[in-house]
Amino acid sequence: MTLKTDWYERDSRFIPGHWQPAVLLDLALSRGIDSHRLLRGSGLFHEDILSGQARLSPQQFLCLIDNSRRLLDADDSSFLFGQRLLPGHYGAASHALQQAANLQQALEILGRQRALLSPLLSPRLLLDEGHAHIYWLDSCGAGAQQRFLLEASMTALVGMSRWLAGERLPWRASFSHAQPRYVEQYWVHLGENVQFAAPVDVLSIPREYLHRPWPGASAIAGQVAQQDSERQLAALGFRASLLDRLYGHLLAHIREPLQLEGVALAFGMSPSTLKRKLQKHDSHFQEQLDLARKHMALYLYRVKGYSNEEVASYLQFHDATNFRRSFKRWTGLAPSALRQLLDGLG
Repeated sequence: MTLKTDWYERDSRFIPGHWQPAVLLDLALSRGIDSHRLLRGSGLFHEDILSGQARLSPQQFLCLIDNSRRLLDADDSSFLFGQRLLPGHYGAASHALQQAANLQQALEILGRQRALLSPLLSPRLLLDEGHAHIYWLDSCGAGAQQRFLLEASMTALVGMSRWLAGERLPWRASFSHAQPRYVEQYWVHLGENVQFAAPVDVLSIPREYLHRPWPGASAIAGQVAQQDSERQLAALGFRASLLDRLYGHLLAHIREPLQLEGVALAFGMSPSTLKRKLQKHDSHFQEQLDLARKHMALYLYRVKGYSNEEVASYLQFHDATNFRRSFKRWTGLAPSALRQLLDGLG
């Protein structure tokens, strides 16, 4: 079966320059950075952004982020960028977010409208018995910019939910990287419940907060905005990136033998074409397959309570030693260490 080509790639020019890129430009300009230096290498000029007609590719946006990081050279840059991101001024999708009735609806909108609201990182919602977990997938090969984007994305969601809920929510943030020297910025912008060297980058909250009503929401205005944003997505022609679509396919078929050739066929392209497209995104097939397996393994441990043997069997590992070695490569932890960590989280 051939899937419809309904994704964007690293070089797809669809991100309005006066949306998320302008938020970063404004932050940098407010700190005295010259606009020409900010846009160097992107193929754009400040006048292009001001025209309201410029469309950036993810690659150009990542170039802008790289320039901003180097020129600002400040520990709080990603967090201040994140504070300004959501609900944002991105047309009907932002209006729909602003009128969300509760956190559950806001997360559904953020996921459904991710091409408009979060084009570089794809947010995903996962529920277990007691908590809601939001994690982000690299949509276009963020590379060295991924930590910046994760810090910004988590800050954006924490800040938006606090504003719309009218109270500070008890988020817990987990990051896979080691604790940085600027840990105070995490505490200021995300709260003090922050963990580092975790198996996965994730933002978690007790499920009871999902359905608490948010004051000021208009059901009618929100419904109309969601309809308008759906039309906006239809005109765009896609809802997600190639990497996002690939992740979904791998996850759906994770119990099957997955090879580059078969997956390429499912996506209506030759193996060499898929390989070339992944290289364009600074990735390769095994990396994407390992990511899907890692997330499925964590889900089976955390949500389903599977044993090591059950997880290994589910993922089609017939050698326990090979599974333990692979799992440690994916997460930096042995399965036994992960169980101890999960027990500590409750």
